[in-house]
Order: sequence, then C-alpha cells, then structure tokens
Amino acid sequence: MAGVVHVPWYATVFRGDKLEAALQEIAPLALRYGATWYAVHRNRDDPYKLLQMAAFESKQDWERYWNGPDMIRFRAVNQALYQVPLLYSWGDITVEGSLATEGGVTHAGLQATTAGSGTGEMN
Repeated sequence: MAGVVHVPWYATVFRGDKLEAALQEIAPLALRYGATWYAVHRNRDDPYKLLQMAAFESKQDWERYWNGPDMIRFRAVNQALYQVPLLYSWGDITVEGSLATEGGVTHAGLQATTAGSGTGEMN
C-alpha cells in the first residue's frame, strides 16, 4: 500500500540553515528509489525543526532509500547538524488531493484518490 514517510529532523544550535541546505540536496534522491513525490518543510515558529516527507508505493522502496548508500553517507557526513534519535514514521495514504494547475491557472476541480476504492473526480 502506498504511504508517506515523515522524518522529523531537528537541527543543532546555529546549524538550521546548513541542515536545510543538506536536506535540499538529498531529498530529491528519493525519486531514484521509487518515490512519487518529496518535500522538506521548515517550521516558522521553530527554525531548527525540519520535516522531510516522501511518498512511496511500498515501504520496501522507502527502506531501500533510507538504508541505501546515499542516505547512509548523508547521515554520517551531516551528523553534527541534527539531533538524535532520528525516528521516522510511515503512514498509509488514505486520501490525498490537490488543485489542478494548467498554464499557470489554478482550476477549482479537485481530484481525490482513496486507497482501495479507486479514483474519484469532483468538478
């Protein structure tokens, strides 16, 4: 079942910008391991708090990314930038949606996908 992984990174003192830059480089590599999308969010209230997210069709693909050579090296090289323990969580996607953009114009249509029940469209 498709799912989204949340990795809550917390930067060490005065290293939030460096951790953000490092995550901007490593996050896109998830696509090589089967991710369908990725994102990194930085908290405005607590700039040391960053959330890395990625969607995968299977948890096995996520584990190949997380335990693969790229992420192992990333964690080793950048270990002074974040606090441990670093505990990710996997969540199954039950519904997701977005606004459709076409030629720079946002349309009011919403496409929702529900796991196990196919795709439904609302206009």
